[in-house]
Amino acid sequence: MADLFRNKYRIPSARAPWWDYGRDAAYFVTICTKNREHYFGEVVGDEMQLTEIGQIAYNRWHQIPNHFPLAHLDVFVVMPNHVHGIVVIDALHATPVQTLQDVQTLHATSLPPSQSSSSVETLHATSLPPNKNEKMAAISPQPGSLSTIIRSYKSAVSKDARAIHANFAWQTRFHDHIIRTDHSFERIQHYILSNPLLWHKDTFYPDNQ
Repeated sequence: MADLFRNKYRIPSARAPWWDYGRDAAYFVTICTKNREHYFGEVVGDEMQLTEIGQIAYNRWHQIPNHFPLAHLDVFVVMPNHVHGIVVIDALHATPVQTLQDVQTLHATSLPPSQSSSSVETLHATSLPPNKNEKMAAISPQPGSLSTIIRSYKSAVSKDARAIHANFAWQTRFHDHIIRTDHSFERIQHYILSNPLLWHKDTFYPDNQ
């Protein structure tokens, strides 16, 4: 995927606040469980041992391209209380769609600009009066956008996970970062793959919060 990224998804360093998250680009995504609960398993030695819910989170992530043909996945890891992954949105090289019966679409918001170099606010407009719906349409996530992909992933995992643990929940927000250069792409790849090995130094490790 690094070769696909090279010279193709670079984005100007000065990012506009009205960035289109359906635009072709590579994104580093982090999604945490509510209250950083360890639903997904534990790191034993330098390897992640997945629970049944952790396996659901892993499997559902790899099903994303089946339902969002413009989404291409690079490296991914499930940690005890969060997941990290790279999503490349590439409409030109979209793969054939398969139907997903049990993915529900729920709006999720990303971190405010002070906490993420690339964030987007997503709001639900379905129940608003028509005039407000029109205003909200401009800032609601569009089909195939990063927010739409992540909200669907979270909802699909939640549906299956709650059959095992009724209290399972994600954190409302998610972290996203636009990957701008080859060097950054490779550095983030390495960070994701090294996450289990460096778990005790991780921001989301209980003693470090």
